Amino acid sequence: MKLKLSILTVIGILILFLGILASINIGAKNIPPNEIYNAIFFYDGSLNAQLILNVRIPRVLCAALTGGMLALSGAMIQGIMRNPIADPSIMGITQGAALTISLSSIFPIFGGIYSNFFMALIGASISGILIFLFAINTSNQNISKVLLASTAISTLFLSLASMIALLKNKSQELAFWIAGTFNQSGWIQVLFLIVIGGIFCIASFFMCKNLNLLNLGDESATGLGISPSKIKLKTIIFLIPICAVCVATAGNISFVGLFVPHIIRKIIGNNYKNIVPLSFLYGSILLTFADILSRTILAPYELPIGLFTTLIGVPIFLLLVRKENN
Repeated sequence: MKLKLSILTVIGILILFLGILASINIGAKNIPPNEIYNAIFFYDGSLNAQLILNVRIPRVLCAALTGGMLALSGAMIQGIMRNPIADPSIMGITQGAALTISLSSIFPIFGGIYSNFFMALIGASISGILIFLFAINTSNQNISKVLLASTAISTLFLSLASMIALLKNKSQELAFWIAGTFNQSGWIQVLFLIVIGGIFCIASFFMCKNLNLLNLGDESATGLGISPSKIKLKTIIFLIPICAVCVATAGNISFVGLFVPHIIRKIIGNNYKNIVPLSFLYGSILLTFADILSRTILAPYELPIGLFTTLIGVPIFLLLVRKENN
């Protein structure tokens, strides 16, 4: 098992490194590797150097970090729900972000190019807090009731957002945000992902031992000295800011948190000490290459990355469900 883990880790890091280089190189204008090197270590202010440092590097970092955090969130949610096909979208955070973005067209709070980012961060956080407050007041912390509550809140928020967007002729802009994109990614988004997402991802890693105990069953976990309800709530608390900053950065990108942890679990087993970090690594790989394809497959037009990951995810998901049934 240790050999398998080492091989998967080394291969994953190598693929991710190559993906990052390819993402910086490929675009509307292909940039040779030597210019990428010079722009990073010997910045001269040229157009290509500015393109590399101010556009492509922050974009690929956002893609890699967002992919990793979404996959990590999926692994954690699957752990607390003991359901291998659970997904971070059950928290309804995306719809909260969509609502505040649509509201910003009527009541602009932030100005400038980062307006949507901050509004999405606020909306995603509010939505996540509402789910948490419902969970903390639910008897026995029933996760299925939290799921129903998040579905209801999601439907309400999305309906309100769609109504506002229609009234203000912002439907196309909102639809593209909901479909997911990194076209507004910059260094401030990278900073938020590293600081906010990084802190809670590290905290999540320390939850892996408890997730392993939780998967033995609530009674067994209680007998071993942990409170299943507290572990579930603590996990939700950690995942709210992670999902919020991912949604604020890229919009709604579905299925990454669903099938990446599922596949990793099939390969290495049910130890969350291995599942969580490897899910992060391969989630980063998935979204890095998905972003490259979303920018190039219909060039010069850009395909919303959420649509692209859905096209990849649905067949894989159906295949996994079929194998699960067999």
